[in-house]
Amino acid sequence: MNTLVIYIHPNHQSLNYAFLQEVLRGSRENAKVAEIQVLDLYEEGFDPVLVFNEHKRRRDMHTDPALAKYREQLMWADKIVLVYPIWWGRPPAMLMGYIDQMFASGFAYRDKGGLLPEGLLKGKSVVCISTMQGPTHYPLLMLHNAHKVLMRKALFNFVGIRKVKFFEFGSMESKRGKHARKLERIYQYFKTAS
Repeated sequence: MNTLVIYIHPNHQSLNYAFLQEVLRGSRENAKVAEIQVLDLYEEGFDPVLVFNEHKRRRDMHTDPALAKYREQLMWADKIVLVYPIWWGRPPAMLMGYIDQMFASGFAYRDKGGLLPEGLLKGKSVVCISTMQGPTHYPLLMLHNAHKVLMRKALFNFVGIRKVKFFEFGSMESKRGKHARKLERIYQYFKTAS
């Protein structure tokens, strides 16, 4: 199993970075994991801004040479792991900009003229690890699970990825946030995940 871990946080001293380290530690101890690649979008200097003009058209985004490396990573990966905070009830703009550019027509899906497209990333799985300041159940109770609906239904199911797992950790800025227990949970999951 090839695992692509995408880290989306500007601070390497953050709790999100600690979750990244536990993903890597568990994955390295997992006999089912053949290779691991890490893509740190902030460190990489990934530009999340979409630009369309007379030289760069949306319909050609799936062949944009500037994005070739990232397309190759997604095709290579059997499992895609996203580590990010929840800000204002949704993933950071950096991740959304990556999604806007990478999950393009002609690469991640193909329009068939019907209601739904053909997903071209079938057979892959995704794990979303997100942290937030508010309580764990806030997105469910107050936002009608908008984050999970966005990621699972509007994105991953649309491109053919059916196996999507979420770890949403709340109260992460609280001293009673049980950080060590949550970090251990991530380590244990990736140590045995298939």
